[in-house]
Order: sequence, then structure tokens, then C-alpha cells
Amino acid sequence: MKKMKELAHCDRPRERIARMGPQALSDQELLAAIIGRGTRGRDVFSLAADISKKLSEGSSGDLYEKVLGINGMGPVRAAQIAACFEISRRYNPGNNNGSLKVTEPGHVLPLVEEIRGKKQEYFVCVTLNGAGEVLATRTVTVGLLNHSLVHPREVFADAITDRAASIICVHNHPSGSLEPSSQDITITKQLIDSGTILGIRVLDHVIVTRQGYLSMREQGLI
Repeated sequence: MKKMKELAHCDRPRERIARMGPQALSDQELLAAIIGRGTRGRDVFSLAADISKKLSEGSSGDLYEKVLGINGMGPVRAAQIAACFEISRRYNPGNNNGSLKVTEPGHVLPLVEEIRGKKQEYFVCVTLNGAGEVLATRTVTVGLLNHSLVHPREVFADAITDRAASIICVHNHPSGSLEPSSQDITITKQLIDSGTILGIRVLDHVIVTRQGYLSMREQGLI
């Protein structure tokens, strides 16, 4: 393949995309269009070839770190590649690998169905990525009848490991009442304050029973 500067302006990747559409370009040409230009001693197509090779090795590991390890790829360009792949994944339903996307409180109910009728109070944390997709659902604490104590460090420990962008807290009321207690409101405010410091947003705190659920955000309590 010729170097970028050897190509006529109309034959360069970005111009060809405008004229023919991205489907007409090879993988290397598409990658070259994303990163735009090469570095001193390395043409953009040379960089694109190395990126394409890295991508063909499989999807395991952090894409940003993989690309950053290529000679001539700095943090800005590695971030460009990682961002392009992530936005493509988010807007292509076929690439979501069955991930559940939470856009309203009721979406978490299938994840916590088993605790709705428990005779003890369970406190569950659902971690989410930046796209609002569920990363994991974990029971943080199990308490006595109508009483479960939880500390922010226990809630956020796994969220940090997951590199979560946000969390949703869920707990059941064995009494059957959906009314949040003063303790529920207090711990929620503590979690929100802790999440602000950590950069992990508390999207909601949902109370569940056999009969239904209550979203503290929808009720204006957070």
C-alpha cells in the first residue's frame, strides 16, 4: 500500500468514505481514517497495519492498553480507537453479548427476583458500565428480620473492581411495606456522598417486596 502522502487527495481514506461510504474501505484504511496521520518515521498506514494485527489477535484484555503498546500510538490515539469501538458496540444490538441495559428502575427486578420474598433483609448492589449495562449483581449483606446494616466500603469495593460508572442499590422489606425507613434514607445519602468522592454515581435505591417495588429516585428521595 502506498504511503498517505503518495495518494491523490481524492483517494485518501476520509475522502473515499465521503465518496463511496465506509463499506468500500479495507480494515487498514478505516483505521487510518480514524487516526488521521502518522508519526515521525511511521506512515499512518503502517500504524493502521499494526493496529489491525493487534485486533486480529482477539478481544481479550484492554483494547486501550493493547493499542497503546504499539510504537507511535500515544494516549490520544489509543483513546480514539477504544472510543470508536465502544460507541460501535453500544449502538449495535448484535454486539452487546446479551448485556442487560438499565434505563428505568423496573429493569433491575429480574436480577433480584429471588430476594423479594425472603424473610431476612438482603442488600444487593448492581454495578453498571458507562452505557448503563449491567456488569454484575452481588449481595452485599444479609441482615435479620427487617434490619440490614451496610457500610459504603462494602458497597463500593466490588464496584471499584468492576470499574463501574454507576450502581443501583436494591434491598427487600420482609414486612411487605414499600415505605422507606429513615435508616434507608440515611444510608442512601451516605452512599451518594461516598460515590461522589469515588466518581461512581448512585443512580437509584430500589426497595422490593412480593407485591412490587419503590424507586427512591422516582419518589424524589434522592
